[in-house]
Amino acid sequence: MEVNDTVKRFERIVAILIQLQSKRIIKARDLAERFEVSLRTIYRDIKTLESCGVPVLAEPGIGYTIMEGYRLPPVMFTKEEAISFVAAEKLVQHFTDTATGKHFSSAMYKIKSVLRWSEKDRMDILDTEIKVHTVHRLFNELVHNALEILMNAIVNKIQVNITYQSWDADAKAERQIEPIGVYHENSYWYLWAYCHLRKDYRRFRTDRIFNIFLSGNSFQLLHQPLDWYLEKEKKAGKKILIRILVSQNMARYIANSKKHYGFLSEKKSGNMLEMTFMAHETYDYFARWFLMFGDEAQIIEPVLLKEKIKELNTAIMEKIK
Repeated sequence: MEVNDTVKRFERIVAILIQLQSKRIIKARDLAERFEVSLRTIYRDIKTLESCGVPVLAEPGIGYTIMEGYRLPPVMFTKEEAISFVAAEKLVQHFTDTATGKHFSSAMYKIKSVLRWSEKDRMDILDTEIKVHTVHRLFNELVHNALEILMNAIVNKIQVNITYQSWDADAKAERQIEPIGVYHENSYWYLWAYCHLRKDYRRFRTDRIFNIFLSGNSFQLLHQPLDWYLEKEKKAGKKILIRILVSQNMARYIANSKKHYGFLSEKKSGNMLEMTFMAHETYDYFARWFLMFGDEAQIIEPVLLKEKIKELNTAIMEKIK
């Protein structure tokens, strides 16, 4: 075996040990995919760790785990890994609630304590040179720990009480919910949960939560993983095919926003780009978005979208008059 191969194997074995310490159970197949090696190679690397005294336990049909209580001193981070922490800290501070941001900052102090001086200096330099600005308010300013409570409830399967106001409601309402998962989409944080008031699954936007606390009651129902509900919701709504022509200059302008409106594909058509979308059958959101750049675009189909645009334009003209 060449020296370079030996170094690579050593680095992989150390990385496998870190993986084993980071999760309760690790599947051999997941390790093989991560390090792009065969299952046989992973089995051999695990044997090497065992021969070095690392208490690796194999659970047949499940995966590998390390005996509880076994820990090694912190592994030193590379300069690239250390630099990545700065960006991560900025994102956590701006895209999570206050409580979660404070917990992450506390964890960062522990991480920084094991860095070399050169890495610490790099992080200090970058700290003032990276800025993050959010487009929308992600959490109600009166609720500083909404995300923290929700994550606690999801892990421990505890019901949560919230004071919530829907976008179309005139007043706030008290809800008792069983949180399933949270996700960030279109610049907002959303919560997917079973609502005992509505007796159904609902999506809640975190900035519309005005109060939140753990009820102390365990879940009454068994729930599917978050992805299952999101995929089901995606398939449930009836979608309509939309084709439009957009000038190439305008196409660059809407490149980031088009994916939020069901973008599928695009192709050149003369000096224009033909874009294809699958949008909700009401056309409302798509039509309002189209008005932003409609002077440099044309609707190929459907006719009903053209009618919706005319309707909105008429309403706008009435307001102006």
